[in-house]
Amino acid sequence: MAAMLCCSSRASALLLNTSFGISFSTACSSPFWLSSSALRWGSRQQPQQVPGRLTLQRHSPAVSGGALSQYSRMAAAEEEVSSSDPAGLRLWLEGRASTQDSAAQSLFAFNPESAVQLESQGLDYDELQGSKLARPDLAESSRSTTNAFNIVFVSSEVAPYSKSGGLGDVCGSLPVALASRGHRVMVVSPRYWSGPGDTRYAGAYDAQARIKVSCFDGENEVAFFHEYRAGVDWVFVDHPSYHRPGTPYGDTRGTFGDNQFRFTLLCHAACEAPLVLPLGGYTYGEKCVFIANDWHAGLIPITGCCSILAAKYRKHGVHRDSRCILAIHNLSHQGVEPATTFGSLGLPSDWYGALEWVFPNWARKHALDKGEAVNHLKGAVVTADRILTVSQGYAWEITTQEGGFGLDGLLRSRNSVINGITNGVDVDQWNPATDKYIASQYTPEDSSGKTDCKAALQKELGLSVRPDVPLIGFIGRLDYQKGPDVIQAALPELLTDDVQMVMLGSGEPSIESWMSWAESNYKDKFRGWVGFSEAIAHQITAGCDILLMPSRFEPCGLNQLYAMRYGTVPVVHSTGGLRDTVEDFNPFANGGQGVGTGWTFSPLSKEPLMQTLWTAIATYRHHKSAWMGIMKRGMSRDFSWDRAALQYERVFEWAMIDPPYV
Repeated sequence: MAAMLCCSSRASALLLNTSFGISFSTACSSPFWLSSSALRWGSRQQPQQVPGRLTLQRHSPAVSGGALSQYSRMAAAEEEVSSSDPAGLRLWLEGRASTQDSAAQSLFAFNPESAVQLESQGLDYDELQGSKLARPDLAESSRSTTNAFNIVFVSSEVAPYSKSGGLGDVCGSLPVALASRGHRVMVVSPRYWSGPGDTRYAGAYDAQARIKVSCFDGENEVAFFHEYRAGVDWVFVDHPSYHRPGTPYGDTRGTFGDNQFRFTLLCHAACEAPLVLPLGGYTYGEKCVFIANDWHAGLIPITGCCSILAAKYRKHGVHRDSRCILAIHNLSHQGVEPATTFGSLGLPSDWYGALEWVFPNWARKHALDKGEAVNHLKGAVVTADRILTVSQGYAWEITTQEGGFGLDGLLRSRNSVINGITNGVDVDQWNPATDKYIASQYTPEDSSGKTDCKAALQKELGLSVRPDVPLIGFIGRLDYQKGPDVIQAALPELLTDDVQMVMLGSGEPSIESWMSWAESNYKDKFRGWVGFSEAIAHQITAGCDILLMPSRFEPCGLNQLYAMRYGTVPVVHSTGGLRDTVEDFNPFANGGQGVGTGWTFSPLSKEPLMQTLWTAIATYRHHKSAWMGIMKRGMSRDFSWDRAALQYERVFEWAMIDPPYV
């Protein structure tokens, strides 16, 4: 309550720092204002601890649809063994352990807190712990979980089917990692189709299931397509609104005007998918963990999954055992639309307050503009059972006025359920030992191939092939967030030294033009590649000595993770996921052996950036052994999705302990 009073008292002053340079239109995805009445929707029940039970519970089968295990075909029902029959309990355990296969082991969970109760009934707890079935400890090296969940990811994009940024990478890789640990995982995303030559969904077949979604003043029929791949059920929602060329969000003429309709359909369909699709012979059922990614899936918590879950399903007793976790990948995109569209979302009218949004006077178009809007992401923040961001640093930043984009007050009121988990990387695709795009493969033990990669990159770019010259790279969008303007300000001073630099990216036309100008004026030192090439991105990552990332804010960041994996030393602005993942080099720590994987600088301006770059360049030139240590420490870091999957599992368990939002 104190947090809510604090938020309400500050509502009149919640103005976004205009230095973020975001458009003021209510049709944009970056809102600025949270009304006092809307803050009331941030109140939640306090979590209640559930005492341990002496039960062996079989959760909904964790093995995905195509698995052959006999247990993967069983109905999802709770099986309890009475604690009044100790001998029977031991025989039951031994019988299960002797007949189950490795996939079925993950379907059972044993509560270690009941050890005292067991001992009082003549059972040896250590003996039960040692059985194949009872595994209360989840070791870092373990490849299977002891507490399996039915998990449903909902995302507007998922690689390799659809991708415009990091969101697609996350939703294409994390589900596979969770499935490999024994969970049953479904991913729900639109079936984008640009014409007869589009083969992205060639492996997905019509699931022969149709549902009608009541929204936007009509009954809209959607179909489901399904592909079972890498242990995951990939489900694609099919509707004519997804059949057009372009990205998931727009084309060369701008953002699609019906995105609110398209992603409202996605949310409703995603809540129905685990109930109506008998994948592998049976449905996922009503006990699922939904992961709603960004504003596009923001109605999931309301619809019954959480938004939709709470307003549409739970009041009828459906999805009461499900939970919804909101995953925020970029808070600057919030899905803000005119308030008049609320009636088209298919939600009860009494849930308007959850999505209510009011712009301040200075952001309104005219004197009669009331500034009223609906905010999809805000509704998800209010109703989600847990909230995740893609790094610990970003979890804190979104609660500040500078990084909260108008939602900081509400997010502070929900701080107790916010966690940050750093994204992983695809360790098969980004592996210097097997990378098909680079000139020579190498490993942390033998990094000599990196010298060949540098020479090949210099030759490809038309630069002098000189192994002694520091080669600095930048890969990213040419927009305000990524900080290319800071590089623009620092470049004249940087190129007074004997260094080389390459930039890869596209975006702001003014920055693209500047890159062309810089290349013509610094012919021997600078190259700019306007556009994007996956092959060139790999070659820059492998061939450069230093990767520069001056992002103003960075929820997680992937390029610095790729760079460290390839022995390229990152120099980054100390923000969000960059601060979490790049450890500052300290040559005096660890008994003089040194620690750290790169350098961070702050604040974001030309002078701190240049001071840090000079330090990195001097280390490269004059302290080769220290530089090799930085490279090897970065290459040895674990940025796999297996590590992230372990952390997600803990959040799933916390979400199931708390009561659902109703």
